[in-house]
Amino acid sequence: MASAAAQDAAEQLLHLKLAFLAGEPPACVLALARKAGGGSVTPHVQSFLLESCIGTDVEGRQNCTYTTTILKRIISEVELSSDVVIDELYEEFAQRMLSKAKDSVLNRADHIYKEISFLSSTHDDISPRLVSVVARLSCSSNMLEGDTGCSLWPSSLFLSEFILSYPKVFAQKSCFELGSGVGLVGVCLNYVGASKVILTDGDASTLTNMKENMELNNLCIEREDSKPLKESTNKVECKYLSWEEVSESDLWGYQPDIVYIIYDPVCVPHLVRVLLMLLRRQHIREVETKEKTGDEFITEATVAYIATVVRNVDTFDCFAKAAADAKLSVVNITSSAAPSNFLPYMLSYDRSSVQLLKVTLLS
Repeated sequence: MASAAAQDAAEQLLHLKLAFLAGEPPACVLALARKAGGGSVTPHVQSFLLESCIGTDVEGRQNCTYTTTILKRIISEVELSSDVVIDELYEEFAQRMLSKAKDSVLNRADHIYKEISFLSSTHDDISPRLVSVVARLSCSSNMLEGDTGCSLWPSSLFLSEFILSYPKVFAQKSCFELGSGVGLVGVCLNYVGASKVILTDGDASTLTNMKENMELNNLCIEREDSKPLKESTNKVECKYLSWEEVSESDLWGYQPDIVYIIYDPVCVPHLVRVLLMLLRRQHIREVETKEKTGDEFITEATVAYIATVVRNVDTFDCFAKAAADAKLSVVNITSSAAPSNFLPYMLSYDRSSVQLLKVTLLS
């Protein structure tokens, strides 16, 4: 019984730490701090925040404004409940307030560094679930100001969980993502052993940020001329690709096994056009090979997985009709292939809002 209680306490503290490192909203971090303290933010939890959360910033990547806000919320919570605020917490808050002016110089004010930790789907009765993979990302600190490409969206988190839940489906496959944003899906694809990962986006600043994120994760970045920047077993390429302007010739060198998409419903016509071109690549390859060899053979067709939050049913119906007109099969696999919950500490992440679609070319 005591062992189970100790395990639960350790897991609650782990969730608190991971939520802080992931840049979860202050209200979510505070809720986890309360839970870890059995209903209140105890001195033990305060010390843990200082030592294991804020104290881990050895490379100075934490956003000073975010950390200061967390400290302020914690102190206010404890003071209002007439509990004890440890002196070290006051001292850290005062120091952060004094150095806040330097934040604009030392940090990118419009971005926040996040570490998204995916917990292992297996654990025993002895220890809490261990972290299986960590994605280090520079993300927009305010998605409402138009920097949506550098934001972390529920669809991206869901698609990443899907990949980690079914690693054998993606291992040794060439994977192509449309609208890669911060590159989280690419990190997960590399982790499960994809033979090639091509990340694309149609916004230049988003692409620059994506490349920086791949370097943060020690992944091999390849230029568009396929010359690697450094030797590595990781194979990731970041490419500019505008859905509105891309042509068949732009995709000629790519023959992906799997396509990933996190899409904005407003871009439905362009999305379907690009998707059709990518799914046709496998068919063209099969025909060309057969003509050269004269042999009959069986090969897996290219498949696309789309993660999206359906905010407007009419818009989604528009996509379904456009896909049907393009001879594409669209199957909702949200329930049948539901991923494991690798992010239990992310209280702001609404998994139920995301739909997962499997798209293939009708024969």
